[in-house]
This record gives sequence, C-alpha cells and structure tokens, in this order.
Amino acid sequence: MSKHFLGDTATLLGRSLRHIARSPDTIITTAIMPIAFMLLFVYVFGGAIETGSGRYVNYLLPGILTITVASGISYTAYRLFLDLKGGIFERFQSMPTARSSVLWAHVLTSLVANLISLVVVVLAALLMGFRSGAGVLDWLAVAGIMLLFTLALTWLAVIPGLTAQSVDGASAFSYPLIFLPFVSSAFVPTGSMPGPVRAFAEHQPVTAIVNTIRDLFAQQQVGDDIWVALGWCVALLVVAYGLAMRVYRRKVS
Repeated sequence: MSKHFLGDTATLLGRSLRHIARSPDTIITTAIMPIAFMLLFVYVFGGAIETGSGRYVNYLLPGILTITVASGISYTAYRLFLDLKGGIFERFQSMPTARSSVLWAHVLTSLVANLISLVVVVLAALLMGFRSGAGVLDWLAVAGIMLLFTLALTWLAVIPGLTAQSVDGASAFSYPLIFLPFVSSAFVPTGSMPGPVRAFAEHQPVTAIVNTIRDLFAQQQVGDDIWVALGWCVALLVVAYGLAMRVYRRKVS
C-alpha cells in the first residue's frame, strides 16, 4: 500500500466517522435489536430452554454478538449506496485520490461502528448477569474473531451497496444473515434439533464462531471449532473482497 493510499483512506475515514458522530442513532439502532433479543430470550424463553451451562445469558451472548454484527453491516451497504447515488464517487474520481480508498474508508468505518455496538451489547449482558472468568488473552481472541467476522461481512455488504437499485435493496441483504444465528447453536444446543436442521446448523459458520467464543468465555479448551470458524471467515473475506473489488472497478470504469 502506498503512502498516498493510506493518507487518502485516513482522510475519508475521518469523514465517515464524523458522519457517525453527528448521527449516533445508527449505533443505537444497531445495538437495540440484539439487546431486545437478549432480553426476550433471557427473561421470557430462558427458563424453558435447557442448555446445561449455568446462566442462560452466558450461553446466549456469543450468538447475540453475531446478530449485532449482521445487523450493523446493513448500514455499511446503506451509507455506500447513498454515497454512490449522491455523486460522491464521481467527485473523488475527479480528484487525485486512490480509488480503493473510498471503499476501505467505508469498511473501516463499519469496523469502528460495529466494535462500539458490540461493547454496548456486552455491557448490557453484564447488567443482565453475564459473568466470565476469561483472561485478557481470551478476550483478545474473542475480539479478534469478531473483528475478522465483521470484516468479512462488511466486504460482503459492499456488493449490494454498489449494485442495489434502492435504499431498501441495499440493506435488505442483511436479513438472512440476521436469521442465520437462529439456525445454529446460538440459542439452543444443536442436539435438540431435528435431523436436517441439525445437519445444517452444525455445518454453517455461525455455529463454529459461537462455540469458539463460548469456550473462550467459559475458559474451556477450544477444540477444532476455532479452525472451522477462522476458515469460514477467511474464505468469506477472500471471496467477498474479490467480488466487491470487481463490482467497484466496473462502477468506476
């Protein structure tokens, strides 16, 4: 990466972060839905769900974190769509700026915004009784997994942000991603699910991510799930990044 690219990206990142600072409702909205799910499942359904792992909020939080990210990246597609339709891309192309710096600024903004939302959700979980004996390295591992997951989904969000024909279309792609944790080990053990559903739940990325984070929080030995989770995240990141850059080049050519 050239110094020119890094400088342009930093400048555009500052622009995007200022927009978020002026409109904090984006982060608030992103955090409200996961917190609402957490309240619903802990205080309404939690007593009827058998997980065999102590407090249900401890079992639930890793899945809620994935929902937080899936909800948050819809705003990346939304902001990118508005910039594209507002002529910002054409304006930057007429200036001596690195072309890909526009996309990277949006991606890094998504990482910052989602990180803040995740912190808010964790604080809410602590108020609801979540407790963990995890050490600093465990928390850093959880943060690393969530950042990689967020980065992969953010580049995926770039694609509809560049190709959608309407605001609703730009953000609607996130709905299946929000639904995915419900068919995983996020809310109930997969062993309680019927055969075909269980097979899908056990072989989709959210289950591996949730199981890994749950083990880290519980200070249990992390099994093969961490490699499966990292493999899914890296594969999705590579594919999404490649497709997003290809779509972007067509848009600006």
